Amino acid sequence: MVIQAASLDHKAINDALRGQETDCTVVGCLGQRFIGAGMSDKTVVIDGVPGNALGAYLNGAQITVNGNAQDAVGDTMNDGKIIIHGNVGDAAGYAMRGGTIYVKGNAGYRAGIHMKAYHDKIPVIVIGGRAGSFLGEYQAGGIIVVLGVGGDEKRIVGNFPCTGMHGGKMILRSDCADIDFPGQVSARPASPDEMKEIKKYVTEYCRLFGYDESDIMNSIFTVVTPDTENPYKQLYVAN
Repeated sequence: MVIQAASLDHKAINDALRGQETDCTVVGCLGQRFIGAGMSDKTVVIDGVPGNALGAYLNGAQITVNGNAQDAVGDTMNDGKIIIHGNVGDAAGYAMRGGTIYVKGNAGYRAGIHMKAYHDKIPVIVIGGRAGSFLGEYQAGGIIVVLGVGGDEKRIVGNFPCTGMHGGKMILRSDCADIDFPGQVSARPASPDEMKEIKKYVTEYCRLFGYDESDIMNSIFTVVTPDTENPYKQLYVAN
């Protein structure tokens, strides 16, 4: 089913998606927000550029964007998969608590802010290019992977990564010698067991976007984890 979005607002697009029992393709998308919000049983392909909060509160649906997406992709998503064949704006995966987001290109500021995990709900963001400043800010759970695909000499992440991080894990394809991490996290080379874990994310990234897995895996990876579950303890009057 093809939905022509050029003359529709986000409510009309979502109503049309929910009214279909088959897979849907949305064409002519240009900045409409909240597409796919809360959906649990759809497979949606979007041609164009969706607006903010694509897949917010997603609960099991799969959304593929053949292009870029704007801010807050996967905001508070609970389950499902979002695949972006381009770049994303700021705050991708904000408060994400389950599911996966795969981005072919770069992510803006504050990707993975407030990510969290609970039992078998382990959210994952895989960014193929670079990430902007404040990556993983206040991260409480889940996994953020940044692969640095693109071949330029820029740092793989911007300034102030892991600020307030107190849970979860960050995996960076870099020796991270040029990155200044905060004191409450540890950054170390990936172990052989961690490389096995990394491989499954790289395999899926390469399958989705057509990259050579061996080229990516034949690299140095750094794993970043918090040193404490309570990085703000020293700020409390009583502890």
